[in-house]
Amino acid sequence: MNLKIISLIASSTEIVHALGFGKYMVGRSHECDYPASISNLPICTAPKFQVDGSSYEIDQRVKAILQESLSVYKVDADMLEQLQPSHIITQAQCEVCAVSLRDVEEAVCRLVTSKPQIVSLEPNSLADFYEDVRKIGRALSAEQEAEALIASCKQRIETISSRVNRALTADTPVTAQVSVAVVEWIEPLMAAGNWMPELVELAGGINLFGQAGKHSPWMTWQEIVDKDPDVIIVTPCGFDNKRTLTEMHLLEQQGHYQSLKAVKNKRVYVADGNQYFNRPGPRLIDSLEILAEIFYPQIFHFGHEGAWLNFTEQKYKQVEREIN
Repeated sequence: MNLKIISLIASSTEIVHALGFGKYMVGRSHECDYPASISNLPICTAPKFQVDGSSYEIDQRVKAILQESLSVYKVDADMLEQLQPSHIITQAQCEVCAVSLRDVEEAVCRLVTSKPQIVSLEPNSLADFYEDVRKIGRALSAEQEAEALIASCKQRIETISSRVNRALTADTPVTAQVSVAVVEWIEPLMAAGNWMPELVELAGGINLFGQAGKHSPWMTWQEIVDKDPDVIIVTPCGFDNKRTLTEMHLLEQQGHYQSLKAVKNKRVYVADGNQYFNRPGPRLIDSLEILAEIFYPQIFHFGHEGAWLNFTEQKYKQVEREIN
């Protein structure tokens, strides 16, 4: 088989590489940025909206496009024709997150003479992620590699969840589960859904907002105040930590922020939503490890500290430096 793969989702690019087929990739989306070896591949997509600015501004731009029943992204059909792919991997899960199946089908029908196989993914849960790995494996005649990757992911999950269960039932420094609010968008406020409630629970947390396997829901600040979580994790979709930090003042300005349990106990965290939590590829398991480190630092240390930071601890040290 003469493989020429174009991946139009960041997560599927990571899956293709995890299966050992990265060398066959000939094109990528504008959002594909891992592993670093793909940086020189031709880019086949682009957003139709300005991607810089605040979370509120981005939300308004995306909603304005969707209200016109238009796609949020465009596919470069001329580039697809030039690259002559054998496979194009896209998604049908969220038209806001990435290029949609409709966009790809329209571009392929219009121009691409290589008649590529279109592999459409729809990850809403961990089980869906496993099925997406199998879909790509079947399409690339790599079923064994796919099953090996899934088995490895499940083994890593089992290692973490079993350690959590032992810690919560034994005489250890961990005495109780933590209640958790995961914020996936800052303005307007959105809770994390899809696979995130599963990851929170596997890491030993009590998930307060969002349902496993369901799209991320909008929420109000008052709901956070009412449930008063032990831990708050802010991980906006598509944002790295540096970008998220520029908007944390919007949460700090909310009523009763200082009285929240998570704030008083210095347990408000910022985590890289772009690279980890909102990317349903193999690094979802890294995301689980990050959650375990955050929830129970007494028993977990995977070395992911660069992917997350303790926002309240950082603020406390900053104020202390200013006083001194």
